[in-house]
Amino acid sequence: MKPAPFAYYQPDSIEETTSLLAEHGDDAKILAGGQSLIPMMNLRLAQPAALIDISKVPGIANAEVNGEIRIGTMSRQANVLDSPEIQGAAPLIPEALKWVGHAANRNRGTFGGSIAHADAAAELPAVLLALSGEVVAKSVSGERRIGADDFFESYLTTALSSDELLCEVLIPIPAPDTIWGFTEFARRHGDFALAGVAFTAQLSDGKISAAKIALLGVADRAIRAVNAENALNGQSIPDPATCREIGSLAAVELDPPFDQHGSSEYRKDLAATLVSRVIDQAFEERKIS
Repeated sequence: MKPAPFAYYQPDSIEETTSLLAEHGDDAKILAGGQSLIPMMNLRLAQPAALIDISKVPGIANAEVNGEIRIGTMSRQANVLDSPEIQGAAPLIPEALKWVGHAANRNRGTFGGSIAHADAAAELPAVLLALSGEVVAKSVSGERRIGADDFFESYLTTALSSDELLCEVLIPIPAPDTIWGFTEFARRHGDFALAGVAFTAQLSDGKISAAKIALLGVADRAIRAVNAENALNGQSIPDPATCREIGSLAAVELDPPFDQHGSSEYRKDLAATLVSRVIDQAFEERKIS
């Protein structure tokens, strides 16, 4: 398959990029790593009139820890995965990245590109929710920050306006007492997950607080299981039975999509199992007692 005809631009600054976005609006698409957009264009599922390649734009490929975790939109996923700084500050991020496709995908795929693409089955949107991250978007009108809870709106749809470029992802450094975990299930290694979960919580004086349970693959976007989070907060270290209860609570209100890979009920049951498992393992593997 070949893509439909399009105009190609390769700006060399954020200002030029945002000017192009303002000019072309909904007819333009940003090309970052291309791991999702190019296949969609080849299948004619996406037919942008203008393709804006940001690979030459300086200053948006950083990945550093400086008071907070700052990851530029063009940071390759493989580089973030291998960063000792990010591993030390927020190990949930590289742990989740291990599940993203295959090594070849991570070598080309970008951190910000996955966030902006907002696939419901992708790992990084759920991680951003679990870590209370936000994105920095720029346009010809200026800059704004959008929190993760407000950013993901629906399938492949975010709060970004058509004239905005996602420039950077900001994540607060988790507190030292943060417990975390990530897991997912796919038919084959590298396939999109049928369901998955990113989990964080704080443990102080034997009590759980600030629990975040972010689910992927079970809705039209990455979502948080708020009722399950509230039920976990204030509890002592959960035993396996309590983990199963939290998992069931996380799944009870879900209405997952269905396709040839799994029914809605299957995904719902799978989500409950994965939530239970990731919470149990998060405390067990860190030898919290």
